[in-house]
Amino acid sequence: MKKILVLCTGNSCRSQIAHGYLEFFGGSNVEIYSAGVEVHGVNPTAIQIMSNDGIDISSNTSNHIDEYLSIDFDYIITVCDHAKESCPLITDKAAVKIHKNFFDPSKVDSKSKLYLEGFRKLRIQMREYCKSFIEKIV
Repeated sequence: MKKILVLCTGNSCRSQIAHGYLEFFGGSNVEIYSAGVEVHGVNPTAIQIMSNDGIDISSNTSNHIDEYLSIDFDYIITVCDHAKESCPLITDKAAVKIHKNFFDPSKVDSKSKLYLEGFRKLRIQMREYCKSFIEKIV
């Protein structure tokens, strides 16, 4: 079983969506963790948008990277530039490190028409990315 850590700034949106898809596509072949260099709580819109694909991330928790420093991961995926630049603690681990910066829709004004559209676009991009990743490693 492959252990995968998805790392983002606040572990609220991008890493949570990736967590959901990696579990969905990887099934029993993977053990997924997600964390942030900060902890912001799981974004309710991320929960809502994932439910549109039948994936429930409502019981996920927002965790800090320090909680997982003792785990030997096979892969560490950073999904934002800030996390990649802010987390030197993972550089000495034997894990394969992968980076892909995704737009953060939670930074858009929640009253804007573009807010939900940003989450939809992220969901599509993240679904494709995670599916392709799992197909390569499983």
